[in-house]
Parts: sequence; structure tokens; C-alpha cells
Amino acid sequence: MSTSNKTMYKWNDIPWQKFQRNVFKLQNRIYQASCRGETQAIHKLQRLLLKSKSAAFVAVRRVAQDNKGKKTAGIDGLASLRAKQKLNLALKILKTPIIPKAKPVRRVWIPKPGKNEKRPLGIPVMEDRARQALVKMAMEPEWEAKFESYSYGFRPGRSCQDAVETIHRCTRSVPKYILDADISKCFDRINHEALLEKLGTFPSLRRMIKAWLKAGIVDAGELFPVSEGTPQGGVISPLLANIALHGLEAAIQEPFQKYKKISETCNGTPWKPQVIRYADDFVIIHRDIDELKRAKQVAEDWLKGMGLEMKPSKTRITHTSKEIDGPIGFDFLGFNFRQYPRGKNRSKRNSSGNPIGFVAHVKPSKESQKRFLRKIREIIRSNYNVPQVKLIGLLNPVIRGWGNYFSAVVSSEVFQKMDKLIYDKLWYWSVRRHPNKGRRWVVRKYWTPIKSGWIFGKKGQGTLHRLRDIPIRRHTLLQKHRSPFDGDIYYWSTRLGKHPLIPKSFASMVKYQKGCCPECGLFFKPGDSVTMVRETIKDTGEPGKARLVHQSCHESPDSRCVMTAHRFTEEPDEGKLSRPVLKTSANREVCA
Repeated sequence: MSTSNKTMYKWNDIPWQKFQRNVFKLQNRIYQASCRGETQAIHKLQRLLLKSKSAAFVAVRRVAQDNKGKKTAGIDGLASLRAKQKLNLALKILKTPIIPKAKPVRRVWIPKPGKNEKRPLGIPVMEDRARQALVKMAMEPEWEAKFESYSYGFRPGRSCQDAVETIHRCTRSVPKYILDADISKCFDRINHEALLEKLGTFPSLRRMIKAWLKAGIVDAGELFPVSEGTPQGGVISPLLANIALHGLEAAIQEPFQKYKKISETCNGTPWKPQVIRYADDFVIIHRDIDELKRAKQVAEDWLKGMGLEMKPSKTRITHTSKEIDGPIGFDFLGFNFRQYPRGKNRSKRNSSGNPIGFVAHVKPSKESQKRFLRKIREIIRSNYNVPQVKLIGLLNPVIRGWGNYFSAVVSSEVFQKMDKLIYDKLWYWSVRRHPNKGRRWVVRKYWTPIKSGWIFGKKGQGTLHRLRDIPIRRHTLLQKHRSPFDGDIYYWSTRLGKHPLIPKSFASMVKYQKGCCPECGLFFKPGDSVTMVRETIKDTGEPGKARLVHQSCHESPDSRCVMTAHRFTEEPDEGKLSRPVLKTSANREVCA
């Protein structure tokens, strides 16, 4: 598909299946070369991918068609591209994949959940977004082979649940001290020169990344120069932030490498701490408080080299079973980690079979519960006059997303408590709508009796989801050195069906379809936008069975599925977002 005959092709006629396979093969080769440490081969393959026709079209498709922010414009006001515009943009990028200049980003402020503060986002123009997606496809496999195994944020195939399960395994058998740390304004203060030096890439790509970092910010029509940081909202920004923080775990553990045995350390404590990081939040775990303070000082000194520092208000030393600085235990990614004392009959046992005197539980944090109830209350209060069916449609996605996020930990008691509080709010909503009616009349109108009590809604019209009905499914921890670019497609497609954030119906379909999309024949990979649809044959119009397909395959004109049933979003509200989800740029409004 050359530039000379571009008018002979249409956007929907492009062989996407072939292009995606070509891109993945190159990414797999880059990953394997990075595992072997062959720098020259990595750069050669990256240049090949940047000039690849397949990669250019896939990059444009991801930012202009699959991405949730496709309707958000940069400073040029260009968004929601049509098929011809997408084709022209892909051909333009294919002609010049790397350019030394970039346009400034548009500054947008979004409120932080549950706080009065606002988070700054930088929205690049669509062309820069597509080029960043292309560069990310070339750089990500190289760094996935280098990244530390206990880094889980903004990485394909890794999630909050992996970080939570890792922390639980480190704290379930022995009481330990915890340094709960947060990096202050991580994205906005990264040192450009230190980051570019750490990249170690070839000159033309280095100049391109430097142009994005130095492009500047347009806020309220005024241009501001940038000397540090990478703007949140860019496609490549999460990867650059991970590269900047790469090496923190090794730096913290390096002073402890001289201890070869446990007996050589003070008080018999382990010879190196455990560091678990998710984006700019991380925890350091150790048995001895003096060694933990030493690790904290090492972390502070290392962060200074990248122009970063810890946030004092969010950094504290605590303990899993006793009170030190604030309450017992600690919160991380919306979860609360704590060890509860138990008798010998209810306590966990060590490898020798002796009771250890406590049990380690991971539960939804109190702050997460308050934030969830606040969101439920806002939906109910702002929809007093809507029909019951519409209110249920607004509440169900919030309840289902929050419940699935915490379905892999000890959440049964919390789920029952939340259901009771939601019931109270809905009862007040129902009584207020009919002040002159009796309670029995209100119950018959809005509730339906079931075996386990009453449920809000009517059968056949839609009922409210209950958190207590969400099954508790333990999360299967990701193997340490696994990566989506390692070529083991079967492992990643089957793992998708075991993820706690995926509804049970999705998991069953992934298993039934053997991890493949029936439309394009490709395996489901981490990061893919997946939709449950009901197949309808266009010739006869008769409904068929439900299937699981890629969102892009469902939007294709050749798709046999025309009725959408459900869409799965991989990251719920509790997780850190790697890109903004904004309203249409024509409205010039932003939603959290």
C-alpha cells in the first residue's frame, strides 16, 4: 500500500489482521534481542518498525479509533477523525516516521477523586499522539525485558491486583515494617536530561522524544515553556515515567547485597528489603525498622538524581500488626493491608505447622468505601425524577466495577455493609417520590422479593446489582519475568479469563472461544478493548448467540454482530489512569 495509489484503498479495506501480526512479530524480535542484551540489534529492529507500513496504520488506529480519548482535541481542535483523515494521517506518518519538532500540548485540569486538588493533563494533537503510539510500540518491548519484576503500574499485562497479591505474600507470614511512600508530582518534575540519558536510544529517536518533552503547554491560550516533567495525557508519558523510575528497586537493595546469609544481618532480619511499585506509589517492606530507615534514605538520594522527591504528607513508616505512626497497617491502591491477632485455632501456621498468632487480611480501605458511597449518593441525589429503570442503569456499572475491583480480597463483610447503605439511600429515594403513599405500596412498586430478601427493581425491566452476589475469586499472580511480548500467546489469552476484573460471563466466553476473537481470529492480548455482543445475521435478521470480540472488530462494517450487550473496561475507577477520559472537545468540558 504505497502513497502513490492511496486513493485505491479505503480505511475499512485495510488487512488489519495481517498488520497486527506483522507488528507483533517485530515487537517479539525486539524483546528477544533486549533479553540477550544486543543493543545494536534492538536499534536496527526499532528503525525497521518505525518505518513499517503495518505499524504506522496500527498506531493511527489505536489513537483515532480504539482510544477512549479519540474525541478529545489538542491545540489544533482536530478530533473524531473520519476514515479518509485517518488514512491520510497514516500515510503522512509512514512518509516521515520521525520528525524533530512537535506541537505544544493543551492543558486541561481535572479534579482528583475525593479531593479539592486538580490534576493537570496535557493533550497532544492527534498527529503527535499517533507518532507517540508508533514510538511506544518500538520502545516498549525493549524496556519490558529490562523493567524490574515488582513494577506493576502502566505496563501491559500487569494490574493493581498483581501488586496487591505480591504485598500480601510478603506480609502474610511475618510481622514487618512498611514504608508507604508517594513521589511528589512525579510526572511534572522528571529531569529531562537524566531521562534522555537513561533511554540510551539512537540519536534521531532521542531528538524526537526530546521535542515532545520540550514542546511546551498551552493553558488558556497562553504558551508556557517546559523545562522538566512529561505531560500526563500523552500516549508515551506512562512509559517514560516508568523508564525514569526504573532502577529504584535495585538501588534500594544494592547496600544489602553484601549480606549473603540471614545470620549475617542485624537481629537475623532478611538481608534485603522488598520493593513493590505501582507507577509513582511504592512500598518498602523489611523486618527491622533501622534497616527500613536506611532504605528510605537510599531511595531519597536516588530520586534526587531524577529531580524527584517523596511527598511528606503521604510518606510514613508503619507496621502490619502494631501501631507506630498512625493506625495499624497501611493503604495502597485502595486496599488496606493489616495483620489481625488470632488464637492458635484460627491463626495461620508456618511451614513447621506451628500457629503464628495472626492472620493477614487485605480488605477495601475505608477511604475507598467512602469514595464509593459518595459517588452512589451523587448519582441518586441528581436523579430523583428519573424512572427507576434509568437509575438502575446508572448505578449498575458503578457497583459492578467497584465490586469486581475488590473481588479478589477479603470483601464479603464490606460488600454486605455497602449493600445495606445503598439500600437505605434507595429507600429514601423511593419514599421521597411518594410522600402520600404507605410503605407497603412503595415496596410493591420498587422492590421484588427473592430467596435472599428484596432486590431493587422489577424482573423483566432490570434489577440492581448487589455486591454480595459478586463471587470472591482469588487472583493468580503473574509470573515474575513474563511479558506480553514473549510470544506465549496462549498464556496471556487464558490469563485474561482468570482476571478478577473480568465478569464471570466474559471469563466463560474466553474459555469457550479458546482465547480468540471469532471476527479476526487473533488472540485476546492485554490492553485490548473487548466487547460482548450478540450475533445477528444480516441476511435473515435472526438473533444468534453471544460472543466476545475486539471492540474494533465489532465497529467494522463487515461485522456480523450488530447489537452490543456489554463492554468491559480493564481499569476501574480505583486504579491510576494512564490516559484521560474526557468529554467531546466541542463541549470543552472535562469529567473526572
